[in-house]
Amino acid sequence: MKLHRPRRPSRESLRRGIFLLPSLFTLGNMLAGFASILHSIGGRLEQAGWLIFLAGILDGLDGRIARLTKSTSEFGKEYDSLADVVSFGVAPAVLAFQWGLSGMGRLGWVAAFLFVVAGSVRLARFNVRADQGDRRYFVGLPIPGGAGAVTLLVLITPEPVLTPVGSLLVCLFVLTVSLLMVSTIRYRSFKDLDLRQRWPAKAFFFMAAVLSLVAFSPLPAMGAMLGIYLLSGPVGWLVRRLRREQKTPPPKEVPVGEGS
Repeated sequence: MKLHRPRRPSRESLRRGIFLLPSLFTLGNMLAGFASILHSIGGRLEQAGWLIFLAGILDGLDGRIARLTKSTSEFGKEYDSLADVVSFGVAPAVLAFQWGLSGMGRLGWVAAFLFVVAGSVRLARFNVRADQGDRRYFVGLPIPGGAGAVTLLVLITPEPVLTPVGSLLVCLFVLTVSLLMVSTIRYRSFKDLDLRQRWPAKAFFFMAAVLSLVAFSPLPAMGAMLGIYLLSGPVGWLVRRLRREQKTPPPKEVPVGEGS
């Protein structure tokens, strides 16, 4: 009687499993975004907001795992963008509508829809220009940053906005974030940051200070950091524009000839 040993997984099956691993995180990202939409519709705004942050964590992990396992693919890139439209486009738009835009009627859902449109355009532009330009900068506010700005605003003040003035301010904020996403203003990507080689002591001290602030007061600390990041783009654009104007020499005056 022969004893059958369990078959070891072949290299091909292991390779397929490795290639599927980043897509599983992308699927988790989409699931968190879909669950956030359902919670927003049900009026559970805080749970919806935290699910968007969970989607952001999963979105950050899928790309890193793909690079570590050398399993990046065109399918993975496109599927990740589709998941991001759900988690960072539709989910925060529905959250903002349920929280502070529903009282504005059609203008409210138009503002929420424009946020989705801006996020999808931002993702499409990023996919087209992924291999072009300076990798140190994003062109336009990244869609996770836009989603985070709306979500943090809700989490800091979770009570629904019921006054007309409050709803108008929420509408202006959502539209401003939408414009930043489709703008050509540059935002730092931090992809060139190498903590292992450049000033490791200072970098780790800075990270420890940031983590301490987040641990001590999570939402205000994250709100302050994201607010600084949102303003860094327009402020940097304004500084560069002023520098260019200062470097541009004034036009020379052409002497007028006599008798002309």
